[in-house]
Amino acid sequence: MSNFEFDKHKRIYEILSIVKLAALLFSGVAFFRSYFDNRFVLSNTKSFYTSLFCIILVLLLSLVYIVWTFPTDKKNILKDDKYIQFAEGFIFTVIFFTAILISGGYESSYKFLFLFIIITSTIQSGMKQGIIIACISSVIILAIDILGVHSGEVNSYFENDLILVGVFILTAWPLGFYVKIEGEHIEELKRLVNEDGLTGLYNHRFFYEVLNKKILSCEVERKPVSMILMDIDYFKYYNDLYGHQKGDEVLKSIGLILKSSVRKTDIVARYGGEEFAIVLTNTIEEDAIKIAENIRSKIEETYFEGEENQPNGKITVSIGVSVYPDKAKNDVELIKSADDALYRAKFFNKNRVETYTSILDELKKDIEESDIDLVTSIKTLISVINAKDRYTYGHVERVVAYGRILADKLGLSNDDKKKLIYGAYMHDIGKINISKEVLNKKMPLTNEEWELLKQHPQNGVAIIKPVKSLRDISSLILHHHERYDGKGYPGNLKGEEIPFLARVLTVVDSFDAMTSNRPYNKRKTYEEAIEELKKCSGTQFDPSITNSFIEVITKEEYKILR
Repeated sequence: MSNFEFDKHKRIYEILSIVKLAALLFSGVAFFRSYFDNRFVLSNTKSFYTSLFCIILVLLLSLVYIVWTFPTDKKNILKDDKYIQFAEGFIFTVIFFTAILISGGYESSYKFLFLFIIITSTIQSGMKQGIIIACISSVIILAIDILGVHSGEVNSYFENDLILVGVFILTAWPLGFYVKIEGEHIEELKRLVNEDGLTGLYNHRFFYEVLNKKILSCEVERKPVSMILMDIDYFKYYNDLYGHQKGDEVLKSIGLILKSSVRKTDIVARYGGEEFAIVLTNTIEEDAIKIAENIRSKIEETYFEGEENQPNGKITVSIGVSVYPDKAKNDVELIKSADDALYRAKFFNKNRVETYTSILDELKKDIEESDIDLVTSIKTLISVINAKDRYTYGHVERVVAYGRILADKLGLSNDDKKKLIYGAYMHDIGKINISKEVLNKKMPLTNEEWELLKQHPQNGVAIIKPVKSLRDISSLILHHHERYDGKGYPGNLKGEEIPFLARVLTVVDSFDAMTSNRPYNKRKTYEEAIEELKKCSGTQFDPSITNSFIEVITKEEYKILR
């Protein structure tokens, strides 16, 4: 329940509580009146104590009701429970019935008391409950009229009581109908607020709200929460070719496929323009992967108008999967890890499902147990750098991905491949000592700032030095800014003096730097960056490594990177 909803329920509950308390006080007046009424035989000890008991009972009930009602913390919302409402209605009905009996029976002027419980029950529980209470109250009133009159006696109150019975029914019915309409209107407003207008799925705002609740709930129940993040491949290309109306039709169709592919308890949302997110409660990673793969294949097999002109000949999706608590500690990490997996799926040829895997999790398998805490600290430092420099996070992930591709092309051993990947992940860790203002500066750096920036390789080596298992990647971090012609930094190493894996890292690092938007540099196109690699081959880059990278990156399956 949102704060707005709670505040609304709280206010209504307070008003209804005051009405019910007033009804109790009115019934107390009836008891007092009957107690002091001359028609009530006070000389009779039994009658005296009966009356006294009723008065004390009403006073106690009023006191209990005050204590029960007016503390208005969230726990009192529990009083909306139907069983509590039923018990409350029953008690009030008994009290009012008793008050009418002892204040004159069919002659009593307190028959109106039933209106209080009819009104409050209708507002609180709806038309059905209100009409039931109205009918019960009507039966009680008419029964008192019929049974309370001696044989042959004319009840002059019966006609007025018939009118009163009509008032009971007419109060419950229209009021209940109004409450029903208002409830439907509120639900429709909630739907409009929570739903995406185009696809009918939940929207981005609701997704974040419900994900947080699901995480908290499953944390208590110790159950997993899986998340699927999905992006339509080449959707901008489709929109540019056929227009946004046709693109909207694709979004609607995919929305229907998603709805039909998950359980009713799962949450499907339109996360962004062409992105969708699914929250799967109590679902392990293996099951989430099966669901994601089923969705991917359904979309691939579905015909969309004009899809034959897409770069891959079909409308397809890339999907990332992650799971809480195995791969993430909270909702923010779950989204981030699923987004990482989605990025990997789009990077490696699209139209595929990828699960989140952390490079540091891989690293932990290869390091000594005593170094795990240090590696965890390094991960924290990298997170800090990512927060300072918006470019670094995406850059690191892309350099790692390029590194994997080039490692396969070069036929590196598993050990060298791991060193390259770990080095690519940590190559900019030395930037932790550089201020955010320098990292994100749009104007050219001053000489002092440039000298400070050039120190990040040495700083990076100093950071990982305590971790014995990472010493093998020190050379990659230290020399990834060396140039093949010897004009790089920090060691001015030349040619094969530069460690081989550092030369590999230099190529992929520079390629991504050229094709990424930087605060101080406009990104080059894919083709322009390849030309720059060719131009600088033999001066900045190792010619053999450069040629291998150009060969692999220009293959058909990697045109997705353009």
